[in-house]
Amino acid sequence: MKLSKETSVLKILQEYPEINQIFVAHGLGCAKCLAADYEDLETVAKANNLDLKMLLNELNNFIQNN
Repeated sequence: MKLSKETSVLKILQEYPEINQIFVAHGLGCAKCLAADYEDLETVAKANNLDLKMLLNELNNFIQNN
């Protein structure tokens, strides 16, 4: 699975629960946030002033290597 800016946070966490460590490293509590049910990566990045491209690369690299 390759993640895109439209990928929902909930879907990511359901398929790759261990990826939460990346969200935590960026100060995000996605696994405990009720908004994870409907927010996508682009929304999360904008709301938290994160570089979307960097976040996508980091998440996709994690998936490819695990």
